[in-house]
Amino acid sequence: MTSENITAGRSTFFDTKIEFLKGVGPQKAALLNEELGIFTFADLIQHYPFRHEDRTVFHQIASLNEQMPAAHIKGRLREKVLTGEGGKKRLIAYFTDGTGLMELVWFQGIPWFEKNLRPNAEYIVYGKPVYFGGRWSITHPEIDLLTPENEQAGYWQPIYPLTEKLRRKFVDSRALSRYIRTLLDIALPHIRETLPDTLIKKFRLISKGDALRNFHLPQNAQWLHQAQRRLKFEELFYNQFRLIKNKLLHKTEYPGLVFNEVHLVKEFYEKYLPFSLTGAQVRVLQEIHADLKTGKQMNRLLQGDVGSGKTIVGFITMLFALDNHAQACLMAPTEILADQHYQGLKHFADLLGINIGKLTGSTKKKDREVIHRQLLDGSMQIIVGTHALIEDIVQFQNLGLCIIDEQHRFGVAQRARLWAKNPRINPHMLVMTATPIPRTLAMTLYGDLDISAIDELPAGRKPIKTVHRYDAHRASVFGFMKDELAKGRQIYIVYPLIEESEKIDLKDLMDGYESISRSFPEVPLSILHGKMKSQDKDYEMRRFVTGETRMMVATTVIEVGVNVPNASVMVIENAERFGLSQLHQLRGRVGRGAEQSYCILMTDYKISKDTKLRIETMCRTNNGFEIAEVDLQLRGPGDMAGTQQSGLVDLLVANLAQDGEILKAARIAAEEILENDPDLIQPVNLPIRQHLANLRKEETNWNRIS
Repeated sequence: MTSENITAGRSTFFDTKIEFLKGVGPQKAALLNEELGIFTFADLIQHYPFRHEDRTVFHQIASLNEQMPAAHIKGRLREKVLTGEGGKKRLIAYFTDGTGLMELVWFQGIPWFEKNLRPNAEYIVYGKPVYFGGRWSITHPEIDLLTPENEQAGYWQPIYPLTEKLRRKFVDSRALSRYIRTLLDIALPHIRETLPDTLIKKFRLISKGDALRNFHLPQNAQWLHQAQRRLKFEELFYNQFRLIKNKLLHKTEYPGLVFNEVHLVKEFYEKYLPFSLTGAQVRVLQEIHADLKTGKQMNRLLQGDVGSGKTIVGFITMLFALDNHAQACLMAPTEILADQHYQGLKHFADLLGINIGKLTGSTKKKDREVIHRQLLDGSMQIIVGTHALIEDIVQFQNLGLCIIDEQHRFGVAQRARLWAKNPRINPHMLVMTATPIPRTLAMTLYGDLDISAIDELPAGRKPIKTVHRYDAHRASVFGFMKDELAKGRQIYIVYPLIEESEKIDLKDLMDGYESISRSFPEVPLSILHGKMKSQDKDYEMRRFVTGETRMMVATTVIEVGVNVPNASVMVIENAERFGLSQLHQLRGRVGRGAEQSYCILMTDYKISKDTKLRIETMCRTNNGFEIAEVDLQLRGPGDMAGTQQSGLVDLLVANLAQDGEILKAARIAAEEILENDPDLIQPVNLPIRQHLANLRKEETNWNRIS
C-alpha cells in the first residue's frame, strides 16, 4: 500500500486504521488495539520509545566487563546443548567471535531455539554479559542471523512500552520499530510543520519530520538528542500556549466583582490581629488585593509550607469580600481539616461580629436547613465545609469568593461547580496548598493560574531539628523523649499505614502502643487510627489538644487536623515506608510553638538508595520547596500530581523532572507570541493556528504527537 492510495490529506492519512499498514494485518492490529490503545497511524507514530539501546559498535568477548549494561557481539555459534530436568531445564549455545568463548542460555522458548538455532552459522547477539565460573554468559540474548543488512553496526535500537501478552505473541520493540519504519516511509509527506519558522530558527530546532524519524530511528546520538529536544520543546510549547491562552481569556472575558472597600480589613488589622504578618504574607495579600480590584475574576494559587500562615491570608481575603457585600466560602477535602479551619476562623469572626457556619457530611438535617436559609438570604457571610458545599441545594445570595484548601485533592469539575453558585458573575477563586510544588510542575499543572508563594515562616518559629536514628538506638531515643516530657512537652509517635495491608499496620500500631505503654507507664497516652469512628477520633484528639494526654500514638491520620503548639517531638517509625512530601507534612505537625521542636526518623539498617536520599534531604533542610524538587526527581511528575490534573497526562516526551529549562523557554516563547499576536493573525503564526484548529476538530488526540 502506498501513501498515494491511502489519501492525500493529512487528517485522513493519520486516521487510517493500523491494520492497513503493510506487515500488521487484522490479528496484530487487534493486539495493538487491545494492549497499547494503538488504533490509527497517528497512535502508532506517537507511541514513542522510552529509551534507546546503543548498537553502534560490536564488542569483543575478550574486552567485556560486568559494568557494561549490554554488549553487541558478532560471531559464530559452535554447538548447542540441552541440559537439566523439569523446571531446571536449559539450552546452552556456545558462541565465539575469535577472541573468546561465551555461553548463551535460554530457560524459556527452548523448543523454538532448539529447532531454529544453526550450529556453525554466524549470528549477532545482544544482552547483559555476566562473568561466572570462569566464562562469560548472556541469558536470553536477542539473537539474529548475520546478514549483509545487519553486519554493519551503527544504529540505535528504540525500546518501546510493551505488555507481556505482546511479547508472548512476538510483538517486541524490534517488531514495533519495523512497523514504524514502514509507516515513516509513507508518512513523511503528510507531516506538516507545527511551529513557526521564527521559533525553529531562534532555538535551532530540526524539522518536525526529521524529529519524528530520528526519535524512532536515530541516525546517531546527535540526531537523537536533537529529535528529543525538538519534540520536547513543541510538546511543552503547546501545553503552555493553551494554559496561558486560558489565563488571558480569564483576564479579558471573565468579569469579577470589584472589591475596593477595606473597612473590616482595617478593623481586623488594628484591633484583633494577634501577631505581625511576615513580609511574604504582606506581599501575597497585596497580589491578591490587586486582583480583586481589577473587575476580572481572580484565579490564584497560594502555596506555602505547613505553618507558613496561609489560613490567616485566606481569612483576610474573605474580609475583602465581606467589606464589599459579598459572601465567602472555604472548601477543605476532609471533615477534620474543615473543622480545624472553622474553629480557627470562628474566633476572629466572632470578634468582628461575622456570622460563620460549617457544613459537612455529618451536619445534622436541622442545622443544614438553617445554614441553607441563611446563605440564601445573605445573613451568613462565611461558610466553611467539605464537598457538601457543592451540592445543588446549597445556594448563596451573592457568593464573591471561593477558597479551596489542598487543591490537588479536588478535580477541575468540582471547582467549576463552585463557580456556578453565583449565576450573575463568577466568584473570585483562591486555591491553597500546603504541599509546595516545584516550579516546573506548577507551570504545567497550574499554568492557567497566577501563583503566589509564602516562602518564609512567622517570626519566632525555630526550624525543626530532624535526625535519623536506627532501631538499635531506640533506648537513647526513649531517653530523649523522657527528657522532653519532663519539660512539660507533648510527643507524637507515627506508624505507617499502607491501605493494602491495614491489618498488619494496625498490628504495628497496637504493638507500638503496648511498647510505649510499658516504657512510659506514668504517661497518659492517646491512640488514633483510620479504623476508629469519627467521634472516637475527635475525643482522642481533644484529649491531646487539651493536654490531658501527653503522647499520641497514631497512623498518618494526624497528617492534617491537629494543631498542638505544645507538641515538640515527632517520632516517625519505619520512616522508609513514607514518601518525602508525606514525611515533610508530618513533620509540620510540630514546631507550632516557640519551643525548639524535633523530628526523629526511625529506620532499619537496610534501606534503599532512594530512602537514604529522602532521609538525608529531611535532615538537611526544612524548606518545602527544596524538598518538593527532590521529591520530583525521585517520584516523577505523574505520581506527585495525581491523575485528575489535565495538562500533565498529555506529556509523552517531556519529563518535568529533567526538562525545566526547555519548559521555561517554551513558556516565554508562548507568552511572547500571545502578547504580540493573541489571535494568531500574522502569517508567521499560521502553523500554530492550523495546529490548534486540528486539535479542536479531530477526534484523534493529535496533540499528543506534538
